[in-house]
Amino acid sequence: MAQMIPLEDYIARVLEAIVPLTSTRVALGEAHGRILAEDVSAAVPVPPWTNSAMDGYAVRAAETSGASAQAPVVLPVAGDVPAGAAPTPLAPGSAQRIMTGAMLPEGADAVVKVEDTDQAPGPHPLPERVEIRVAAREGLNVRRAGENVRAGDSVMAAGTRLSAAAVSALASVGLGSVPVAARARVAVVSTGAELRDAGESLAPGAIPDSNGLLLAGLVSEHGADCVSVARSGDSAEELAAVLRRAAAGADLIVTSGGVSAGAFDPLTMLAHADQREGAPVHLDFVKVAMQPGKPQGHGWVRADDGRRVPIICLPGNPVSVLVSFTTIVAPALARLADVDSSLPDLPGRPTLTARAAAAWRTPPGRRQHVPVRFTEPPTEPAAGSVAGADAGDRIGAPSGPDAAPDAGASWVTPTHRLGSGSHLVASLPAAQALAVVAAEVESVEVGDELPLIPLTGSCPSGRPVRVDAP
Repeated sequence: MAQMIPLEDYIARVLEAIVPLTSTRVALGEAHGRILAEDVSAAVPVPPWTNSAMDGYAVRAAETSGASAQAPVVLPVAGDVPAGAAPTPLAPGSAQRIMTGAMLPEGADAVVKVEDTDQAPGPHPLPERVEIRVAAREGLNVRRAGENVRAGDSVMAAGTRLSAAAVSALASVGLGSVPVAARARVAVVSTGAELRDAGESLAPGAIPDSNGLLLAGLVSEHGADCVSVARSGDSAEELAAVLRRAAAGADLIVTSGGVSAGAFDPLTMLAHADQREGAPVHLDFVKVAMQPGKPQGHGWVRADDGRRVPIICLPGNPVSVLVSFTTIVAPALARLADVDSSLPDLPGRPTLTARAAAAWRTPPGRRQHVPVRFTEPPTEPAAGSVAGADAGDRIGAPSGPDAAPDAGASWVTPTHRLGSGSHLVASLPAAQALAVVAAEVESVEVGDELPLIPLTGSCPSGRPVRVDAP
């Protein structure tokens, strides 16, 4: 029996064959969801000019000294300053009506909000005079140019995935385009003669091809482009042809199924069928010390243009696909995007921690990745079981001082009573994270603290706690 290798060692092998793609520059309107390729600095200060923080009246603070409701200072109103206008200088002994965000006139050093005057808020004709009913201080209700960001300040780091808020912030500092990582083109291939289209009537022995849809969605959720989804039967010849077609427009190929030791596993048959020098497909298979997802494969497919397109071969069971994609393919996509590998939130790494709300046993000698959901802390013993390597493990309330419920902690429970069983596809939508159990841990007890890998697209309902990168 082939010796199992640690997951980290296998990921390192996969990443060795992946060359980062060249970054590109895109307009901000096309940047949402992309990964920033370089640190960026502000082109203009924020605010770009000194402006009013209130609707009110721009004044010289010294000219309002002693003002109160009982003894207001009365100033003539010299004009309006709407947002977007370049105001005239403020004449001594006068005020100008000003809107929120409008540029502060030269000579003014404070804004008295309209509520502290005799004027009513809202659209009204410009008054000839205004009663100032508070003594203003210099800088009152004024936003100074550059007080948030100065021109040249670093505002966002390479590796940032550009959310709507991030794109908005980049626009506010004067940028119209940004350098972003190339979006990897990924081809998905499902293997198995038994696979049928979703919704198609199933003959005996046939099953829906859920993996093709799962992988295509995961590719998109991780910021890459799924350029094709194909299926192959169980012959090495058919699979080789499908892989060559997939390589034509792809930077990475991801397959599901056919990597075990079965008599009709097409990828293993293909690996053994053609070992010639210059063969169009090269594959290596290993046993990884993880559950689910022990059988894994990787290599390359030669495209018609001569490129060696990397291929990552995942097992066929749906939970194995999810776990393998999260822990192996996601880091490969990050490498293609040239994301800094030192970042603590690199895909596939635990970034949260929570306590186990249920107990289960673990497979000996293999790191376990259990799909979990956030839940309430356990309060009373309950009957049931959650299985890892074995069934029949009790779910119950915490016991002992280390397992006492913690009001500030997040709690998780496996999404299915059979734990990390690799065929449990129907329970996958409930999964919000993968709980990581080290290979040397024999069982998880209620209250044990577990590292979590968040699943892309999930919305944890608990209170996740950040942890340092492993």
